[in-house]
Amino acid sequence: MAAHSPAGHPHRDASGRPLVAVTGLGIVSSLGHGQDATWTALTQGRSGIHAIARFPTDGLRTRIAGTVDFLDTDPLVAPALSERFARVAAEEAVAQAGLGSAGDFPGALFIAVPPVEMEWPQRKALAEACGGDGPVTYAGLQQAAASRSFDAWHDLFIFGTVADRIAERFGTKGSPISLSTACSSGATAIQLGVEAIRRGEMQAALCIGTDGSVNPESLIRFSLLSALSTQNDPPETASKPFSKNRDGFVMGEGAAALILEDAASAVARGAKILGYVLGCGEKGDGFHRTRSSPDGAPIIAAIRASLDDAGIGPEAIDTVNAHGTSTPENDRMEAMGLMAVFGEGAARIPVTSNKSMLGHTLTAAGAIEAVISLLTIRHGRIPPTINYTVPDPAIPLDIVTAARDVPVSRVLSNSFGFGGQNTCLVLGSEPA
Repeated sequence: MAAHSPAGHPHRDASGRPLVAVTGLGIVSSLGHGQDATWTALTQGRSGIHAIARFPTDGLRTRIAGTVDFLDTDPLVAPALSERFARVAAEEAVAQAGLGSAGDFPGALFIAVPPVEMEWPQRKALAEACGGDGPVTYAGLQQAAASRSFDAWHDLFIFGTVADRIAERFGTKGSPISLSTACSSGATAIQLGVEAIRRGEMQAALCIGTDGSVNPESLIRFSLLSALSTQNDPPETASKPFSKNRDGFVMGEGAAALILEDAASAVARGAKILGYVLGCGEKGDGFHRTRSSPDGAPIIAAIRASLDDAGIGPEAIDTVNAHGTSTPENDRMEAMGLMAVFGEGAARIPVTSNKSMLGHTLTAAGAIEAVISLLTIRHGRIPPTINYTVPDPAIPLDIVTAARDVPVSRVLSNSFGFGGQNTCLVLGSEPA
């Protein structure tokens, strides 16, 4: 695969920046462990959404999710699950890239992790340790903590713990960067890796998005926001992005990892280049904590910024891997943004949403969908959006409903954060 910019500078883009190549991919999702399992299920239109078995759901309005039930931890809590998912995905990506050696990765770690806090079982145990039959007091909690019986939990629930443990396992260089920009987090982790390589600070980066936060409290909080689908039966049909009868998203979990390299360095060591991150665009939206700006300006700005960063126009995009959550407002706002940027071409560009099968993997979504976008380019096949049986006339897009075999050179992958941050990536098979 050639790696020359249009300006003729080897391994640099038209702006003179180092081209950022992808040499390793890893993924774990409710559809399976690894690229092959997830890709096969996606392109066959199989859903990973099912009834929750991890905890009782009696009395809950939403009782389904795309949990990764074939991997577990003790205790079964978000940071531990997020760490395990990240480790599994990173192992696949590092092995494919063949970069460095075991425990000695020659680059930095950028990892998107869910915001964490003590979960209900741990809070209950702390409360019980206060002793007595009276109310739980702050002094009682301090006394329980002073027993040092809960030190392991303290370490586990610190925000940077997942990054520290992944960095130690893979031997990444420098201080690991933990980040959380809501639903755009996974894409933001990739963007930070891209920018660091472009600045010449490093020749490689391990970028991960991970999320294992399907727990009772998260489910109830999203339910109280009326954000979740309540169409529990059958679970597989609940997530229906862009459909008129969509009623909310379905929680999912998993992780994805990408090995990014300065293209010149990757070529010099004889690495197989799987694709390029050609452009990144971001825009904050301060309109509301959980709603998008009504005029769609931040979404539009993020899409345009990614195209500008890649040095291409909208006509160069072959397909859109949409954020497509299946919530009434988010899907409408994303469609508005695409129509504003692509104009009349918006009705002709194929659009798909992986969340119809995976659910919304929250912090991990941007990274998982970036991996799927690169697999789309490699295989020349666009995965379908399942459950699209009642089109929404207010969203006149070309929604892919069955796997579509077409040449794909460039994908726009959208991640629009719940409450404000929008990050879009342009991924390609060749330099722009």
